[in-house]
Amino acid sequence: MFKGFTYAGLISTYVIQYSWILELVALVGAQYLFGHSTTQCSPINPLNMTNERSQRIQIGDGASTISGSVGLGNFIDLMYTVPVQLGQKTFALQLDTGSSDLWVLSENCHLNSCERANGSRYMSFSSVSSGIDVDMHYGDSSTSAYAFGTVAFDKASVAGITMLDQAFAVIDDTTNHILESTAEVSGIFGLSFPIASRIQEEVSAKTGALVQTDHFVEATPASGPILSRLAASGALHHPMFTIESQRTAIDTSGRGALTIGQLPEGIDNSTLTWVPVRLYSPDEGGLIAPSFAPGEIYPYRWEIDIDGVFLDGKRLPDSTIPANGVDSHRVSALIDTGNSVLRGPEDVVSNVLGSVSQAFHRTDEYPVAELPCHIPHSLAFQIGGKMFPIDPRDFISQLDPDNAVACQADNLVPTDPPSIGALFRWSLGTPFFRSNIVAFHFGNLTHPSVDPPRIGILSTVPENANELLQEAIRKAQLNGGNFPNGVEHAPTASAALKPQTTVFTGTEYLGVQSNVW
Repeated sequence: MFKGFTYAGLISTYVIQYSWILELVALVGAQYLFGHSTTQCSPINPLNMTNERSQRIQIGDGASTISGSVGLGNFIDLMYTVPVQLGQKTFALQLDTGSSDLWVLSENCHLNSCERANGSRYMSFSSVSSGIDVDMHYGDSSTSAYAFGTVAFDKASVAGITMLDQAFAVIDDTTNHILESTAEVSGIFGLSFPIASRIQEEVSAKTGALVQTDHFVEATPASGPILSRLAASGALHHPMFTIESQRTAIDTSGRGALTIGQLPEGIDNSTLTWVPVRLYSPDEGGLIAPSFAPGEIYPYRWEIDIDGVFLDGKRLPDSTIPANGVDSHRVSALIDTGNSVLRGPEDVVSNVLGSVSQAFHRTDEYPVAELPCHIPHSLAFQIGGKMFPIDPRDFISQLDPDNAVACQADNLVPTDPPSIGALFRWSLGTPFFRSNIVAFHFGNLTHPSVDPPRIGILSTVPENANELLQEAIRKAQLNGGNFPNGVEHAPTASAALKPQTTVFTGTEYLGVQSNVW
């Protein structure tokens, strides 16, 4: 879904696509990777923060105390970026919990979005090329983008933690419009599960026979996404990462940070609401259990159940739009930093927008939900029995320049109904992250039933959020009727100077050597 805006000094139209990878959905019928069986999800203890060690993954006896943190960039609240070092160069990459792969533009990329890209380029000669081609597709039925390239291996560092021989894609052609922004972004840093990784899939297929899914699952420590490799290595204090997001549009507040291996400093585990990640059975497009872990059901993406959606304190009726080939009654949400808005069922979204805006008509070619800036609205999601509201400053955006009276509710848009490989009805993007600290715990990647994956959420919406909205409006009126639309670049320079701890890992030996600078 397209999200456009007008703002002096910035591109006139900017698109953030849905960020989950759809290519794997097409593999549902591929018997070597996906299949059809029905198994029920096991209950978990969401506060169990232990790091179970898989029988199939050999882990060294080094102290599991590694963690790190790094600041984030923010492109007018539409996109968050993180500094990632590949080889000797540090790049600003989009932080994306909705996809799994790491990719960066090559110096040879001149087609489509590459022609207008503003970010740094990766010099292909500095890495070890695998000769393996990879294609990644992003989007829903209303948005689409692709990235084509070749898998390479190089040293990768993020938040002061380095992995050697990290697989990533060097891109020669893409239509991803994030590259055209003034954020100087060079690619995407996917933080989701190995099952959704096109790179791991392609490398696994080229390096060994796929017996059931054994080789694919076993390949994670060597060719999986960087955070999955770290989680599987046993080197981290906890196999997790946490995202804090700052605000630079409508108002300015907060700090942005990616913390790996533990919760951010000052955040206690007991203050978070922990809920299990939804698992995908083979019938739903998930992974067939490997022979060494029969009966296991695996996570596909960072997706959790939601109990209900509320507007201004009243529960909204559930969607009546049927799902496509999957359960129509269960309601879940993708927790996705790669999505710049909140996406939900078309009937529920229209209900919300029609309730807050008399000008909204869903049948218009380009419907606009115009509403007074000064009237705050509370859109909240009930998760794990607790309410998580969206800050009223994140529910609206500026409709016209020089006008802080009339705003628009354009941070809520419709999306596709659930289907095989994409079971969620909602995708909670960057507005959700500005209202919450979100922790992502991988658990046990080979045996999820032993230590299930989970997400922890802590609301950061202040009690005086409505008053802060009024104050932001007053500041905008003093600024000629213009709200802030700030750009904070990812701290690539300071990240490049940060001391590194190197984690050594492989398919036969997995260990950790701390304080290798």
